Amino acid sequence: MLDNKIKRIAVNTGGGDAPGLNAVIKAVVMAALNRGWEVLGIRDGYNGIFLPANYPKGDGLINLTYADVKDITSQGGTILGTTNRGNPMKFPMKTASGDVVEVDRSDEIIEGFRRHNIDALIAIGGDGSLTMANSFAKKGLKVIGVPKTIDNDLEKTNITFGFDTAVSFATECIDRLHTTAEAHKRIIVVEVMGRTAGWIALNSGISGSADVILIPEIPYDIQKVADHLHSIFNEDKDYAIVVVAEGAMPVGGSMSVIEHEAGKEKRLGGAGERVAHELQQLTKKEVRTAILGHLLRGGSPTTFDRLLSLRFGAAAIRGLEEGYSGVMVALNPPTVNYVPIDQIANKLKLVNVESDTVKTARDLGICFGD
Repeated sequence: MLDNKIKRIAVNTGGGDAPGLNAVIKAVVMAALNRGWEVLGIRDGYNGIFLPANYPKGDGLINLTYADVKDITSQGGTILGTTNRGNPMKFPMKTASGDVVEVDRSDEIIEGFRRHNIDALIAIGGDGSLTMANSFAKKGLKVIGVPKTIDNDLEKTNITFGFDTAVSFATECIDRLHTTAEAHKRIIVVEVMGRTAGWIALNSGISGSADVILIPEIPYDIQKVADHLHSIFNEDKDYAIVVVAEGAMPVGGSMSVIEHEAGKEKRLGGAGERVAHELQQLTKKEVRTAILGHLLRGGSPTTFDRLLSLRFGAAAIRGLEEGYSGVMVALNPPTVNYVPIDQIANKLKLVNVESDTVKTARDLGICFGD
């Protein structure tokens, strides 16, 4: 077990980047320094402490100061770097026979924390990153998790930082596409991120006055989508906007995948193109596709995401001070509270298809293809 008295903590960012990561780092660093604690930033997820040989200058760990974080609230990305590969709990290694097996090397992470006299960790990440952090908590390391994902699919928190920025940008893009779609009398299919949860597609689609929204939670019938578009065109509207989450799938079908290597998460792609191709055949209308993809991860966070990130970071430090470990900070309006990571690990918050938001979309005449 590590020493109960906190003198030095570490902070890292894992998984996909999201607007607001730097604001969390700033709040963590400033709140910790104000308590007299030292803060080390771990580069690239856990790589800075797990794979020190990757950093020949010895800078896998960064001593974070006021000067390092004072002006980063508005910056996108993460000053620490991130990764969604090389899970130390399932680390791929070659055997003598040449086979690749997954090995749990998490004890090496714990040893790294001990070697550097790190008393606690603030882990900023999504489901995978927080599940890893929870395993370290069970091995004796003090851990506070901070929920991060633009997909807004983590349980037990009202919202995750990065989501508001992603939805705001997606909505702006959809607004812009209305004018060009109308000018050319086209159907424009807009593909947004959302592997298993359709929060971005749903919220931006409604806010951007889309005609069709296709999300993973509601398998679609492309013929019903085409019929809906025909009814729109018969009402003297000669263009349409279709918003598609990358994980949307047809009834009885599967997600569109462009790459899938053994032992790795499926790389999604092509959902928008598939829908566009089928709609062009069924409607005989000119169809174009706009894939927003990683544009949704970039850029400066909105005011909402900045404030939420700062609140989360400061709450994480207060949680350590109050003796919490193995918990995640969560927004439970109007407060930020703490929930055991066990309650959110390997669980996803999906769109409730009977929710008020979905019902609102239907009342507005938006089609989900069902």
